[in-house]
Amino acid sequence: MTRRDNNPGESGPDPAPEGRPEIPPPLAAMLSRLVKHGRPLLVGGCVRDWLLGREPEEYDVEVFGLDYDKLLRILRPFGSTDVVGKQFGVVRVHRDDTAFDFSLPRREIKTGSGHRGFDVRPDPTLPVERAALRRDFTVNAISWDPRTEQIIDPLGGLTDLRRRRLRHAGNAFSEDPLRVLRAFQLAARLDLTLAPETAELCRSIRPAFDELPQERIWGEWEKWAALSEIPSRGLDVLRRTGWLDCFPELAALDGLPQDPEWHPEGDVLTHTGHCTDSLARMEAWRMAARPKRRDLMLAVLAHDFGKATTTVRAEKDGVMRWVSPRHETEGGPPATRFLERIGAPRAVREFVVPLVENHLFHIHAGDNPGAPALRRLARRLHPAAIEDLCLVMLADLRGRPPREEHNRPVIDRLREGARQLRIENEAPRPILLGRHLIAEGLRPGPQFKPILDALFEAQLDGAFSTEDEGVAYLRRNRDSLQPTQSGAPSRQSRDQTP
Repeated sequence: MTRRDNNPGESGPDPAPEGRPEIPPPLAAMLSRLVKHGRPLLVGGCVRDWLLGREPEEYDVEVFGLDYDKLLRILRPFGSTDVVGKQFGVVRVHRDDTAFDFSLPRREIKTGSGHRGFDVRPDPTLPVERAALRRDFTVNAISWDPRTEQIIDPLGGLTDLRRRRLRHAGNAFSEDPLRVLRAFQLAARLDLTLAPETAELCRSIRPAFDELPQERIWGEWEKWAALSEIPSRGLDVLRRTGWLDCFPELAALDGLPQDPEWHPEGDVLTHTGHCTDSLARMEAWRMAARPKRRDLMLAVLAHDFGKATTTVRAEKDGVMRWVSPRHETEGGPPATRFLERIGAPRAVREFVVPLVENHLFHIHAGDNPGAPALRRLARRLHPAAIEDLCLVMLADLRGRPPREEHNRPVIDRLREGARQLRIENEAPRPILLGRHLIAEGLRPGPQFKPILDALFEAQLDGAFSTEDEGVAYLRRNRDSLQPTQSGAPSRQSRDQTP
C-alpha cells in the first residue's frame, strides 16, 4: 500500500499508519469525481499529520492533469466555490462549514523581494516531483494518491519524519523568508529539530526579515503560541538561525546569567524555554480555547523580559549573587514593545502585560494575602484573571529543573482565596454607579468620578458587598465622600460607624 522513501537513509519503521487517512465524506465525494478526469493528490499538512497520527486541521488537494476552468466545473456542484485564488490556480469549496482547497501545480519565478515577489503560473502538466520542490519542507512535500492509495515521497519526507527532522525541500526555500518563521512554529508544534543545512540556509537570509509584513509575522507567532507542544523547539530554531536577533527583547535573554542556586537550568532564555514547555504540558492550558492558550503562552514567554535591564551582581543573604530586583514591574514596557513588534492585536497586549507585571505576586504578597489584596490584584490583571496568573506562576516555578516547586502551596492558597471571593476568573466590578448617587440627591458633574472611585476603593476593602450595603455605606459616609477643594474625597471617607 505504501510507497517507500525514495531516498536512502536511516532504516526504521515506516511512520505511515496502517490503512488510509480518514477523509471527510464531502471531500471523498469530490475526490471520487476528480479521479475520473485528472490526478488529485492529498498534499501538505493533512498527509503529514496523518503520518504522525494526528487529526488533520485542514485538507489541501493538488490536482494534476486538469486546467482551471475544468477543475472549477467539476467542483461547483459540491458546494459554494471561492475563486479569489484564480491567479494562483486555487479553488476553495465550502461545504458543511468546512473549506477544502484545491490547487493546480504551479511554477513560481522570483521577481521581487519578500514572500509576495513571485510570478505564479499554474501548470497542470508539471511532474509531481517538480511540484514538490516548491514546498517549504520535505515533511510537507509528501502526497497521498486516493486512486492508488499510495504515499508519494519524492524528497525523503518519511525519513525526516522518522528522524524528527525539519529539512527544507529545495533551494527555492530561500526565496521566501517567511519560511524561517514557519520552521519556528512547526518545530514547536510537531516536536521537530531543524536540520543543520536548513539552519545554515536560514542564517543566510536573515536580512530578508525586514521584508516581511507584520501581519504574516503575527500569523506564525500566533500558531507558535496557540498550538505548540514543545514551544522551546521553536525558540531553538530562532537561536540557531540567528533570527532571534529579529526580536531584541527575546534576544536580550540569551546568555543573561541567573543565580545558579535559584536557577540551576542556566540563563534566562533557557529558563524561558522550560517555562513555555511546562505551560504546554498543563491540562488547563491544553483544554483552554485557542485565544486563551495563545495569550497565556505569550505571557510566559515575556514574563522575564524585565531581567534584561535589572540583572546585576549584588550581595544577598551574605553571598554575591545575580539578582534582578523589580524585574516583574520593569517587564511591562519590553513586553509591550515585543508584542507590538510581532503584530499582536491590542487585546492580546492588554491581556499579557498585566500578567508579566504581577507574576511575582505570590512572593511579594506573603503566605496568605487578604481579601482586599486579592480584589485589587484581580483589578490590576483585568482582562486577565487570577486563575490565569496562577498558571503563569506555576509555569515559572516548573521552569527551573531540577528544583522542586517550593512555592506551590502559596499559589494554591492564592487560587483558593480567589475562589472563595469568586474572583478567580473575573475582576470585581463597582457595585455603586452614578445612578445611585443621583438617587441620593447628588447633582451629576465632575465630582462624580472621585466619589465613585472612593466608593469602589471601600468596596475592595470589604466595606460592603451588596447593593443595599453599598447604599447604606454611601448614606453614612456621604459628607466625607464629598470632594475637597483639591478635587479628591476626604481622606476620612472610610466608614467610622461602629
